[in-house]
Amino acid sequence: MRECQVVWTSSWATPDDICEVVHPRHRSHGGGFELDSTWINEFWLELARTGRGIRVQVHTHPREAFHSAIDDAYPIIHSVGFLSLVIPDYGVGSAGFERAYLAEIDPQGDWRSVQIDSRLEITMEHAVEQADIA
Repeated sequence: MRECQVVWTSSWATPDDICEVVHPRHRSHGGGFELDSTWINEFWLELARTGRGIRVQVHTHPREAFHSAIDDAYPIIHSVGFLSLVIPDYGVGSAGFERAYLAEIDPQGDWRSVQIDSRLEITMEHAVEQADIA
């Protein structure tokens, strides 16, 4: 198994409502992953065209969830309030955020740990919509 990433996007009109989960084209390796530069350029253009933005980057770690030095140095976006959610065990196992780790960029530009339920809310309405997609 290897690390993987998705990003959660929303429209600029309703930034608190995630409308799409995007799986970037990337290469995984033993120490993490690297986004495909052509894909990311195309994705920035698509976001601009559709009036959306990336709200959260979500990626897996092999065992414990934490924000590594590489995670700190290479976020997909580096803006105050941007969130990075790390899922343990390569995302294999029971669903939920029990052992997950959430980091946020603070006003000084540094990452800090924040409580997941203080920043993310999953409602049944959205869970049902996602289940219908699958």
